[in-house]
Amino acid sequence: MNRRIFLLSVGGGPLACTLGRERRLNVYNWENYVASSTIPNFEREFQCRVRYATYGSAEEILAKVMSGNSGWDVVFPSNSFVRPMRELALLERLDHQRLTNLDQLEARFRAPKWDPLLEWCVPYMHSATGILYSKSVSRTPLAWADLWTDSYQRRVTMLDDSAEVFGACLKRMGCSINSGDPAELKRARDMAVRQKPLLRAYLSEEVRDQVIAGDVLVAQMWAQVAQVAMDNAANLAFSFPTEGFALYADNCCILRESKHKDLAYEFLNYLLRPQVAAAIAMEMRTATANAGARQLLPEAQRRDIVLYPTAETLARGEWFEALPGRVQRIRDRYWTEIKAA
Repeated sequence: MNRRIFLLSVGGGPLACTLGRERRLNVYNWENYVASSTIPNFEREFQCRVRYATYGSAEEILAKVMSGNSGWDVVFPSNSFVRPMRELALLERLDHQRLTNLDQLEARFRAPKWDPLLEWCVPYMHSATGILYSKSVSRTPLAWADLWTDSYQRRVTMLDDSAEVFGACLKRMGCSINSGDPAELKRARDMAVRQKPLLRAYLSEEVRDQVIAGDVLVAQMWAQVAQVAMDNAANLAFSFPTEGFALYADNCCILRESKHKDLAYEFLNYLLRPQVAAAIAMEMRTATANAGARQLLPEAQRRDIVLYPTAETLARGEWFEALPGRVQRIRDRYWTEIKAA
């Protein structure tokens, strides 16, 4: 999923040597997923140097590590990419004895659908997809169906992400976001094509500033990005569509190719510390999978129903899943046709 704009940054902190050589760790993550202190503090405590870079899509990280010689140690794939990466023998099987802070995870993330025994990943952050909108609109968009009405002067955007657009269409049809049925996918394609005249564009996180400025009135958006927008503009609100919506989680994984596994385990265990995870969630305005960390958050953030939807709301959500190759090829072809229409 194309959920962030690609940036490259290098971890700060002091250089340190162990027995005359620097200990090194190579971490590849989404943008805005660590606090400003996260990497420097780890470097100081563990006397190492971290090469830290960010990427813009789960497909990008998969392409980078496919060779098994990428040079990265720790990566953060979305939940629907964990199984394919495991099947491609890209991931290290985790030794729970070396992850003493696993018990800090929220109960539902201790046995997630995509890795019930946490053999391959540690849930890190989670979110959902919904509708960010200006309170000035005459028709409050509470359902995906509202985005197919001529109510917003073409100041509407959908995510530039095929899984998310298909997800909205399929949910509007009463189908699973993970549908592989050719007839359902064709109907979803036709539905997206019908919507295009009502849209300004397909845009991802970059549309946030346009919504804040009022140039865009309604946008399909990830909840955590929407929350940042709402923090910066009191006239914005967010809805979880009545027909249902996508859920996703990003996870810490150690690559099988890692040449620094001891330090990689230290890093995962460090990120599981409630104080570390809470600092990230507070600074980045993200939803942590760490129950201990959530208890340390300010009450307003801990009870934020955009970042942490109620159980009743979550019941309408559906996790993205890995799709068979034949299904993904159909979706890719239809997405090309939608964009070209």
